Amino acid sequence: MTAQDYTAPDSIGRLQQRALIAGFIGVVLCTVGFFRSPDQFFQSYLVAFLFVLGLSLGSLGLVMLQHMTSGHWGIVIRRPLESAMQNLWLVAILFIPVILGMKRIYFAWMGAPSAGEGALSDFQKSYLTAHGFIIRAIIYFVVWLVLILILNHWSKRQDIEPEDRRVRRDLKLLSGPGIILYVFGMGFASIDWVMSISPHWFSTIYGFIFVAGQTISALSLMICVVVLLAQTAPMAGLIQNRHLHDLGKLLLSFLMLWAYFSFSQLLIIWSGNQPDEISFYRSRLYGSWGVVAVIILIFHFFVPFFLLLSRDLKRNPKTLPMVCIWLVFMRLVDLFWTTRPEFTSNAMPSWLDIAAPLALGGLWLAGFARNLKSQPLLPLGDPKLQEAIEVHEY
Repeated sequence: MTAQDYTAPDSIGRLQQRALIAGFIGVVLCTVGFFRSPDQFFQSYLVAFLFVLGLSLGSLGLVMLQHMTSGHWGIVIRRPLESAMQNLWLVAILFIPVILGMKRIYFAWMGAPSAGEGALSDFQKSYLTAHGFIIRAIIYFVVWLVLILILNHWSKRQDIEPEDRRVRRDLKLLSGPGIILYVFGMGFASIDWVMSISPHWFSTIYGFIFVAGQTISALSLMICVVVLLAQTAPMAGLIQNRHLHDLGKLLLSFLMLWAYFSFSQLLIIWSGNQPDEISFYRSRLYGSWGVVAVIILIFHFFVPFFLLLSRDLKRNPKTLPMVCIWLVFMRLVDLFWTTRPEFTSNAMPSWLDIAAPLALGGLWLAGFARNLKSQPLLPLGDPKLQEAIEVHEY
């Protein structure tokens, strides 16, 4: 096997071009929206940013999980995962508008009164500051980017020196604490970037819900990508039904984990019935937002859950990607439901709620395709590669 034998097909180049066009159209629409309604622009932009952030960070988590477990499922999607996590530098740049729009997004604590109703506690006053917000964001991105740079460097080194078993050991040793850093970093980032929109509400499981959701969106996208790659050379015949079956089972596991975290948060807060805590669900389970909550319950969990229980569906390269595409869309709906009720009681989406994901998603997908074209589609130096792509069924 050589790197030249496993270069990306022309379909990836076409994907890059179409994504760039979509991203450009979205950027133009967002520019118009910024001047027409800056408040709405920043609210929609935050949802789109969290969405593309999840695609990159979820991929980082899955890469480290694969290094920890050495599962065959991760070998066939490792290079797409690495291409996705390398996009985090782009996501870091896309975070700049969030900083510029802080006063319009986080007005609940940036403009909080010093005393009386709506005032922050002493700890919140010291923690929720503009400078602290920016410094912590820099720390999060630096930690994640360092992890990505090291993992990517060692992965390339493994291709050059396949006989060096130390690389495999180092990847596994780094991935353990790396997963902890990812989860803790995302936990604190979710507090800063989302939970602080409503500074008087809190949840200790909030970050885990985001981590589980990010793995769902990243894994769903990877399944779609490998099915696309399997349609033409050089990946035709290498991606087998057993690979899709394993990926489908893992997706089902993360979907159940996300549902468990989400329900646990609801159950604990609802049973506690504390005024400050229950406010989160009071604004999301009634009126038009209650309709969105039912949609998420049915179409983000129940329908995909029962579909993914089917062995035949998980092994079918036509039906499994359809479920994955739907889950990616529902992740966007869930982020919309998580953030937007803090700004409005009306659940009707704005046209900017389409333009912002189109812009950021298009740019992110174009960068992903570019990364995928720059490296072999398989980790050629992995000692378990031959075993992973060996043709057999079960």
